[in-house]
Amino acid sequence: MGSNAVVEAARQALGPVGAFLPVPTDSAPPIDLQRDAVRRLERAGYRAAWTNETVGGKDALVQLAVLLAATERMMFGTGIANIGARSPQTAHGAAALLAQAYPGRFVLGLGVGYPQQAASAGREFGRPLATMRGYLDQMGAPTQLPAPDVPYPRIIGANGPRMLALAGELTDGALPAGQPPEFTAQARQVLGPDKLLVIFLHADTGPGGPAATAATVREHLAAGADHVLAGLPIGTDFTAGVDQLEQLAPALAGLA
Repeated sequence: MGSNAVVEAARQALGPVGAFLPVPTDSAPPIDLQRDAVRRLERAGYRAAWTNETVGGKDALVQLAVLLAATERMMFGTGIANIGARSPQTAHGAAALLAQAYPGRFVLGLGVGYPQQAASAGREFGRPLATMRGYLDQMGAPTQLPAPDVPYPRIIGANGPRMLALAGELTDGALPAGQPPEFTAQARQVLGPDKLLVIFLHADTGPGGPAATAATVREHLAAGADHVLAGLPIGTDFTAGVDQLEQLAPALAGLA
């Protein structure tokens, strides 16, 4: 499957709107609670769910393997898998295995993260652009046991023009976060029409929040986003956050 086919398949599977799983800061929610959460979100109409990763404490790819098994159709993505958490070849092997096990249901989002995250993993943070380029170049390097030969969409976190340009050059797309619709339009221009553009935005949790969130999602889609994922502030209680995302779903249904 060529790159354009991978992107188009991902667009169709993701749909216009996804949910970003709440990120508590005190402790990771029990896995049974996570399983129940994604089943609820799938029933609520979300076609995709995304999860974060720091460095240490949890492995986002292992987490998604469990959640993929707990759902029937839902697509999952890492937003983002931190490149300091695993070697490039290991990231590719894990992603390819998930893509083989759950065809058409997985997107690998990668990001450089922050200097303190690299330091906690005993790595040099370096220059973000060069670090990401080197990581992407090494993902396909030979390994003792070859990874499954299975295509999957690979995107990178990109909030600036140079990282967006790298995404367009070496990957299937980009995932900017917390940017206005004007940035989405600029990102689409940089990436061109044949790349996947996923946008993270904070859902409005105030009075009239569902309607306001839906309106902002529409603006990003009109500006060129393929998929917009709605999230909540870091530190939101997991159960309360899932309740909020579930309540938000009717306002997002049918967006195109």
